[in-house]
Amino acid sequence: MPSFDVVSEVDHQEIDNALNQARKEITTRYDFKGSQTEITQDKNFINIVSEDDYKVKAVQDIILSKVIKRGIDAKALKMGKVEGAASSRMKSQVEVLEGISTEIAKKMVQEIKSAKLKVQAQIQDEQLRVTGKKRDDLQEVMGMLKTKDWGIALQFKNFRD
Repeated sequence: MPSFDVVSEVDHQEIDNALNQARKEITTRYDFKGSQTEITQDKNFINIVSEDDYKVKAVQDIILSKVIKRGIDAKALKMGKVEGAASSRMKSQVEVLEGISTEIAKKMVQEIKSAKLKVQAQIQDEQLRVTGKKRDDLQEVMGMLKTKDWGIALQFKNFRD
């Protein structure tokens, strides 16, 4: 029986490459000369620390542009607000979003059911499996899910015939 999985995944190596490119750009930019700007990463969070909120927001924009150039959807990053940090510095935390939350998965299942197609959708951990007898129905579900904004980056994997 044909099926596919709807997932929200991020290539962590590409994120790491984008952060390295951002660090390089910061060292060469004139507006960052002599500034104490740091970009660190731990698991699904990117931490930015700099001297003022302008620089933190500029670093967020640099990271976003580098991530997009490396083929990662901008929806995979959730920019945090700029806050005060120790010794009159500013910080921000960027979250790397992965996996489909249960609430979003339930909304997707409802959307698929309301389309009245002969397919079944089931939630499996942080992904959604869609099965059906006709390949065309599955492709229609893919198109329907792509058109709606779910607030996360979606990929379709393991298409089996």
